[in-house]
Amino acid sequence: MEAVSKIQIQKATKSKISEIDFNNITFGKQFSDHMFTADYKNGEWQNFKIEPFQPITLSPSCAALHYGQSVFEGMKAYKGADGQVFLFRPEANAKRMNVSAARMCMPEIPEDLFVDAIKQLVALDSDWVSSKEGSSLYIRPFLFASEELLGVGPANEYKFIIFTSPAGAYYSGPVHVKIETEYSRACEGGVGFAKAAGNYAASLYPAKLAKEEGFVQLVWTDAKEHKYIEEAGTMNIMFHIGNKLITPNVDLKTTLPGITRDSILTLARDMGVEVEERKVSVAEIMEAAKNRTLKDAFGTGTAVSVAQISSITNNGERFDLPAKEERTLSNELTTRLDGIKTGKLEDPYHWVVKI
Repeated sequence: MEAVSKIQIQKATKSKISEIDFNNITFGKQFSDHMFTADYKNGEWQNFKIEPFQPITLSPSCAALHYGQSVFEGMKAYKGADGQVFLFRPEANAKRMNVSAARMCMPEIPEDLFVDAIKQLVALDSDWVSSKEGSSLYIRPFLFASEELLGVGPANEYKFIIFTSPAGAYYSGPVHVKIETEYSRACEGGVGFAKAAGNYAASLYPAKLAKEEGFVQLVWTDAKEHKYIEEAGTMNIMFHIGNKLITPNVDLKTTLPGITRDSILTLARDMGVEVEERKVSVAEIMEAAKNRTLKDAFGTGTAVSVAQISSITNNGERFDLPAKEERTLSNELTTRLDGIKTGKLEDPYHWVVKI
């Protein structure tokens, strides 16, 4: 679109990068020098800017603060050994954000604007993409209703912002999970498939209770009966049982269709692994854990990439999973995915976009 070339760029007068210890990064706590902003007014997107990262001013009557019209995405940039910076499947993030926006009655963002804004922003802050093993630059695009509005209804004005944050490993230790049998993350007909801010707010209280019991994350189950597994915290979840890789399907739209999930399933199929996307019962997983046919369980997502689950607890009964070195499938999938993301391995899927 013509407007993409009209992004105004105002560079920061002084970089904050010297203040960052890239060997000790806390996820989501440090932010790079610039951000992209755009406004939706009078039925069109306008005012495209890249400017220094800074606070934004909102009216107390900002519609998003009252009625929750807010969605976001998460993606990463990676740096190869030769200093080349890569994005991973940004078009997929653009498409998914527009699915979320449509469900929340918000204007869609032109995909070429979404991708080009990220390219220009990351290019400007490319020094913030660390080449350290396991490091990346996390990218957070988000869209919210900015209109001063107290009437219940879709706003007419919105703000789209993209900012970035240097990132290391998301989890620093073993991932012990508990199967949730009381609270629910999403239900059929709801917004579980959208990356809506309210989904995460609703999950905080049960997650807090689980952490007080010593668990890192929850395994969410269906809202009707708590019999079927849906997600693990903010991750999609997969199980290696026998010779199959099994994962809950996303047909009921209670689960976010992860881009990392799709990538892992594609890689697994191309490795000759039998993949099943279907309803996965708690009883099935517990039985596989008891008879030791459960070889692996892991979460997938942008923040974690692949996070191996150390133990699963259900109604007080804990099952420990095999050691990391014994998990041949998830280890190989991680190696292949990370290799593609950083340019170490060939990308036959055209997932990687060079900056």
